[in-house]
Amino acid sequence: MGKIRLLVLDVLKPHEPTILNLSRELSKISGVDGVDITVYEIDSKVENVKITIQGPDIHYEKIEEKIEEFGGSIHSIDKVASGKKMISEVSTHQDAYN
Repeated sequence: MGKIRLLVLDVLKPHEPTILNLSRELSKISGVDGVDITVYEIDSKVENVKITIQGPDIHYEKIEEKIEEFGGSIHSIDKVASGKKMISEVSTHQDAYN
């Protein structure tokens, strides 16, 4: 089975702990080289964030467990890349109409 190398998640989390703390903890997980978290929506109790994780062998279950430990929940997996090497997404004619 190919190793997951890139994972993009849509996550709902409470304001505390902060994205600083969540990012640090996710980056400590074996197989993760880097984490990027972007807040794209905030309300009075929670925030929606996009979490991008890259590494040579990302274990989804460990990522999910850590997010839940921080009080968050994964809404969706928005992008994933796996295999021996990273490839770039290619634009198609259909993309021009979106």
